[in-house]
Amino acid sequence: MASVAIIAGGNKLQSRLTGIVEYAEKYLEGEGIDTDVVHVHQLDAEALITADFSNASINETHQKIESADGIIIISPVFKAAYSGIVKTYLDLLPRGAFTGKTVLPLALGGTFAHVLAIQYSLDPVIKELGADTIHKGRFILDKHITSNEDGTYDYDQEAKDGLDKTLKKFVSDKSQVRE
Repeated sequence: MASVAIIAGGNKLQSRLTGIVEYAEKYLEGEGIDTDVVHVHQLDAEALITADFSNASINETHQKIESADGIIIISPVFKAAYSGIVKTYLDLLPRGAFTGKTVLPLALGGTFAHVLAIQYSLDPVIKELGADTIHKGRFILDKHITSNEDGTYDYDQEAKDGLDKTLKKFVSDKSQVRE
């Protein structure tokens, strides 16, 4: 069975970004694909900041990335760039960590003025890590996802349609995660 590691670059669990993580998980599971989510903010902060390559939690996470067939990186966009939380983790990945993998970047932001943050700032890092295929990312406006008090999320039709289209292409791509 195929597997996808999801690297989530939010700064807390109860956020609209987690709504995207959960949406992607459910979609992939519905396609028979195993998922493993890495919430970067839950890793050892000191190890991340000091680039402690010997840290057990960092190395455990690297194993999840290494064993995955595909990678989804989900990041908020702040000040026209993807999250520093994501960047801190990506900097710790070994050279070639994405070799043989297909990568899909997803971003959440407050304005379409930042839609190019994926293409111009995140894609080059993904290429540097050796990804064989980088799918065209999807930028979702935060106003299209509602975080409910009970910890669930609601998605308007635009968010659903965009995510479904992007995830379908990711899953069905011939170079993708299907065995």
